Amino acid sequence: MDDAALVERYLEYQRVERRLAARTLALYQADLAKLLAYAEAVPVGLVAVHNAHIRRWVAQMHGGGRSGRGIALILSGWRGLYSWLGREGLVEANPVQDVRAPKSGKPLPKALGVDEAVQLAEFSGEAEDPWLEARDAAMVELLYGAGLRVAELTGLDVRASGAARGWVDLDAGEAHVLGKGSKRRSVPIGAQAAQALTAWLALRGEGATLNPALFIGRHGTRLTSQSIWQRLRRRSQLAGLATPVHPHMLRHSFASHVLQSSGDLRAVQELLGHANISTTQVYTRLDFQHLARAYDAAHPRARRKPGG
Repeated sequence: MDDAALVERYLEYQRVERRLAARTLALYQADLAKLLAYAEAVPVGLVAVHNAHIRRWVAQMHGGGRSGRGIALILSGWRGLYSWLGREGLVEANPVQDVRAPKSGKPLPKALGVDEAVQLAEFSGEAEDPWLEARDAAMVELLYGAGLRVAELTGLDVRASGAARGWVDLDAGEAHVLGKGSKRRSVPIGAQAAQALTAWLALRGEGATLNPALFIGRHGTRLTSQSIWQRLRRRSQLAGLATPVHPHMLRHSFASHVLQSSGDLRAVQELLGHANISTTQVYTRLDFQHLARAYDAAHPRARRKPGG
């Protein structure tokens, strides 16, 4: 049986025995077509393929620009074929078994531009409900103005206590939060955040609820992370932002904008509560992107096309 017939037989097995969907079978077929093409170029029969062949083809795919994730999916399809060939007694060992795809570069965190962040922070929505407007505005100011994680935000109480995970001290201009690894840190609160919190606390009311949480819902219960995600997404859409905003995007924006202005990576590390500076260094890449865009937009040599 030739190689193409072997592949067709395997796909038929997947369709009949495993009842794979047509879309999944089409993806398998495309991946196995690549394997056939690589083997034909050597040339080598499918049952004679060795580990070295697979590693060489992975390197070729990677060199051609295919992502690590894409290569991993292709290898999964190849690995399945050779597992089946082994059960059929056609190969003694699976040449794909210990081959792994190259690691993909960690994607950059998504951050808003300065103008977009300010547009969101200054947006005044929910005019028909001042209570909701004051609460949501204070949440945005803390997320963007102090770089809090959403779990740190939901853990804030109105005041300090033995049971409080975190609290805000408006007199001192600080938020005390419980971060990852149960590590406590204090972060400064800017004038805009303090003003928004003061407005929210006035409407929240001391006797409105027995719940000590700083941010509560209409029924007096502490807001969940999911609720804050939903409220922030709605607010960003109402504010006219092209991208729906989530809480961590505001944390990324805080870090990127502070770094752009100060260049002080250690300070940003302390403000974010990162245990390792390497975690914070990703924002230097965001900062470089900002500088590159500014260069492309402003520098006459960047704008001039070759031969223009």
